[in-house]
Amino acid sequence: MTLQKAKRFALIIAVLLGAALFLQNFQHVEKPEMVATQGRTFETATVAEIVRDNLQEDGSRAGDQEVLLQMTSGSQKGRLVAANCPNGLLFGTICEPGMKVIVLSSVVGALDLHTVYNVDRSLPIYLYIGTFLLMLSLIGGKKGMKSAAALVLTFVCFVYLFFPMIFRGTPPVVAAVLTAAVILAATMYLINGWSRKGGIAFLGTLGGVVVSGAAALIFGQMTNLSGYNVSNIESLLFVAQNTAIDVGQLLFAGVLFASLGAVMDIAMDITAACTAVVKENPAISREKLFAVGMDVGRDVMGTMATTLILAFFGGSLSVWVLDYVYDLSYLQLINSNSVGVEIMKGFAGSFGVILTVPLSAALNAFAAESKKS
Repeated sequence: MTLQKAKRFALIIAVLLGAALFLQNFQHVEKPEMVATQGRTFETATVAEIVRDNLQEDGSRAGDQEVLLQMTSGSQKGRLVAANCPNGLLFGTICEPGMKVIVLSSVVGALDLHTVYNVDRSLPIYLYIGTFLLMLSLIGGKKGMKSAAALVLTFVCFVYLFFPMIFRGTPPVVAAVLTAAVILAATMYLINGWSRKGGIAFLGTLGGVVVSGAAALIFGQMTNLSGYNVSNIESLLFVAQNTAIDVGQLLFAGVLFASLGAVMDIAMDITAACTAVVKENPAISREKLFAVGMDVGRDVMGTMATTLILAFFGGSLSVWVLDYVYDLSYLQLINSNSVGVEIMKGFAGSFGVILTVPLSAALNAFAAESKKS
């Protein structure tokens, strides 16, 4: 290893350690007790026996099950306990012997009550995510492993940076832009290293993401929509009353994050194409290089914009189905909060994708001209 590489490696380690220490300290916030948790714990268990089933003669189920559980965690690990299993769509499940479940243990005076909360999905979730990361690494090779590392880092940024920032009172849109910048910088470095190509793609992506957020804010101002017009507003209002989080901006921050991936793709495609052209023809003019970037961007722009709109449509499919079945009038439908919010989500991100094309093309043309100078 040369001295220059050793210095770069030492610098990277120092930056990583510094970032880790900062995030570890930054994520420590004093959270108010939103839900009473004293005497209540969630533990893992295995269904040992069905004491009373809720299966009816016609094959349907009504009422709760009474089951015996073998506790596999907590202070009662290894013990057999009696539990109630509700038959609900949101909580509870249909227990079978050998099934792994999550148990809510509640201490009420001298009583120790146990209720089956849900199926234990931990292992399938870990396997699912692990398989995805493994496939990404195997098929993508070295680049795939770097992409997997970037995904893990993205998750870390959300948990240790974005959430603590908004909890401390930072406006969610500002926090989203700062978090997106950190995610972008780390991703571009992992994929491209310290390079002009990565820097241009970073600026193009950041510009497109800011455009998406601005488009959402403008639409919200024009239509009098905000984060207060979402379906779970009652829970969010309770959060707003007990924390410094500005729940009204969460909707716009979500649009910004949702557009990040598509905007990053199109900025990277344009930058990669322009970099390849400059490598083959270093004397190419700024105007011609801008035209190359625009041509590449136009090819990708349509599919990316459609991808964003379809992603939001698919995510809210149940809302659209309800509106269709109830056969609402046009005026009622187009002016409902739910439709307005979904239109904002789909099209604000697409604005960012569209305007990333000329922005990235211009940045590449300017950078190439500066390099020649």
